Amino acid sequence: MKALVVESSSTMRSVLRRLLLVRGFEVSEADNGRNALDVLHDMGKADLVLVDAGLQEMESLEFITRLRHEAARDTEIVILAEREPGTRELHRALIAGADDYLVKPFTSKQIDEKLAQAGFSAHWHCDSDRQDQSCRY
Repeated sequence: MKALVVESSSTMRSVLRRLLLVRGFEVSEADNGRNALDVLHDMGKADLVLVDAGLQEMESLEFITRLRHEAARDTEIVILAEREPGTRELHRALIAGADDYLVKPFTSKQIDEKLAQAGFSAHWHCDSDRQDQSCRY
């Protein structure tokens, strides 16, 4: 499974990369929408794209719209909302083609729930009794 993390924060990209690698994804990264389109072109197809709601250079909405128009209709897109759910920007992202959203900050358990809802089978085990929600195969 291939995932693309489109996130302006290098720290958050690193966290998401680690979370997805443990869950069996091959992960690519981009720091903005314009770079993400180039990365997607190089990688072929992504099964999952996590998109920061606060992208610069090419806004999240424009990126999602372009992604949906460039034959990526079967790609699962999750928007990473910076604020509370229900914001106008989040609503517009869902209309543009985002499949779901995740409000920051989030836990690894919430990531697991979103992946399960999106149809990605769980090949990992998370210890839900621990505070850090560590996962292992």
